[in-house]
Amino acid sequence: MPRCLLLATVISALLAVSISAAPPLPALALQVALDRAGFSPGQIDGHDGRFTARARDAYLEARKGSIESSSTPLVEYTITDADAEGPFIDPIPSDMEEQAKLETLAYTSIVEALAERFHASPALLKAINPDATFTAGNTISVPAVEPFMPPRRQGERPKGSDPSDAHAASLEVSRDTQALIARDAAGGILMYAPVTVGSEQDPLPVGVWKVTGVFDLPVFNYNPDLFWDADPSHAKAKIAAGPNNPVGVVWIGIDKEHFGFHGTPEPAQIGRTESHGCVRMTNWDAERLASLVTTGTPVKLR
Repeated sequence: MPRCLLLATVISALLAVSISAAPPLPALALQVALDRAGFSPGQIDGHDGRFTARARDAYLEARKGSIESSSTPLVEYTITDADAEGPFIDPIPSDMEEQAKLETLAYTSIVEALAERFHASPALLKAINPDATFTAGNTISVPAVEPFMPPRRQGERPKGSDPSDAHAASLEVSRDTQALIARDAAGGILMYAPVTVGSEQDPLPVGVWKVTGVFDLPVFNYNPDLFWDADPSHAKAKIAAGPNNPVGVVWIGIDKEHFGFHGTPEPAQIGRTESHGCVRMTNWDAERLASLVTTGTPVKLR
């Protein structure tokens, strides 16, 4: 176990989205277009920041040109009774031993849950829906991306892959670029995403490894002996599964003990903070990656 921590009805006329060197799109439309093309800007926040610029540059380098996508940046979504029911836990304590007392590490609010479903920041969701009540029956605007839903089944996914399914022939993670690239057998990019990789105390284990398994809704086995910054008074503890679990909703293990790719309870911090050695991604990017790998997929860390 690790040590590291709908698209719905279109609300306006179809917009031809073009990603090219110039002129730049409005930030929200650009972020949505990149996400839909498989080049994640991380959390969609409506700002043309460095992660959006890196995703755009990666797209342009990989595709050698522009892409035309008939889409709108926003679509409508009507909040359901199930959305509003939760469960929600607010606040979630930062202390690991206190977290271990919880039965689930659920979302803290419906806004957090819906923001994550549509790959957005809660602040953006509120900004584009200033009059929303975020209650059942309320129709809101959301980014026009493939909705993310946390796994429902807990445990290891079946090993192997259906040969008819698209899957990655290799994964690459660079410490310098803070990015993950999944490639197909021809070397083409299936997925690009920003990541958090290691720290001075827990550096990225440079080398060539392979995927050993994918686990949905992992329980986090907290061992303070493996964390340089742990409270010395802490004892070992099990942290329940959920989107706010320290490793998010999916764990992709490799043949390096205690190491893997995983989600996060704090998507806004991807690429901005350090990790305890592992490769951390947004929950939706981790789920996308999990759908592309299989046992034995080569992993190059550099």
